[in-house]
Amino acid sequence: MKDWMIIVIIILFSLIVLTLLTTYICYRMAFYSKNKPHKKDEINLPDNEIFKHFKPLILSDIFAARAMEYQEFYVKSFDGLTLYGKYYESFKDAPIELMFHGYRGDGERDLSTGIRRAKECGRNVLIVDQRGHGKSEGHTISFGINERLDCLVWINKVIEVFGQDIKIILTGISMGAATVLMASNLDLPSNAIGILADCGYDSPKNIIIKYINDLHLPAKIFYPFVKLGALIFGHFNIEKASPIESVKEAKVPIIFIHGEKDTFVPCSMSEKLYKECISRKQLTIIKNAEHGISYLFEPETYVSALKEFFKNEK
Repeated sequence: MKDWMIIVIIILFSLIVLTLLTTYICYRMAFYSKNKPHKKDEINLPDNEIFKHFKPLILSDIFAARAMEYQEFYVKSFDGLTLYGKYYESFKDAPIELMFHGYRGDGERDLSTGIRRAKECGRNVLIVDQRGHGKSEGHTISFGINERLDCLVWINKVIEVFGQDIKIILTGISMGAATVLMASNLDLPSNAIGILADCGYDSPKNIIIKYINDLHLPAKIFYPFVKLGALIFGHFNIEKASPIESVKEAKVPIIFIHGEKDTFVPCSMSEKLYKECISRKQLTIIKNAEHGISYLFEPETYVSALKEFFKNEK
């Protein structure tokens, strides 16, 4: 073999190795979850300025949830993962909010306050740990692509346990909002009477590109590696579904709520979703609220909007 051929082979091999390494790093950064169980008294609360002001109230809601009676549920996902949820009942035979938390969060951290808020609306709550989070199995976060199918499994579980007449509202915050929005055009049973989407993004692709730009990296170069990492190591296509395409075929009413000053998921994304949604819809923007704290920032406005939107749903 000639020397130049050896050099070409070495260069090609090096490029392949470099591509796979970059792809794997992108997968680990965007999609991989260690998903280690928390210690008994550990609280997975982010230490940032957004939550700083409301931290005492969030902790109070978490401790209140821990003190409440609840029922544990387990279901099997379409791909064989065991998923975990906790049911909190405040009213007999009331509608159930099926709640989905955000990216790298868990049900307790993101949704304990939701128990209190749902009670104000006269509803019970089933809080889900999404795949790869909390007590649910899995190590790949798919930004709602696979999680949207988990919604169907949980809906069927609720109907199985609570009866054919039970009413269900799909509720999500951040990635959880994207998850339930991507379920809006699926074959939902009539029990699903609506969706509450709090600060959701319009597509996995767009939010990932936004995060890449936030890191001051060229998205045109790195996004293809992220997409390839999802395919090779996560075994899913990050562009297979999106909230913006799903709401164009939405089969249930949707209320969009977003903080005006959200810098993680721009408020403009909910505005786009609202514009494209074909079902009965409402957009409530909470002025001066940042990411994920709209209810904490303006609880009366938040609850009033929900009560008005769902008042005629039966």
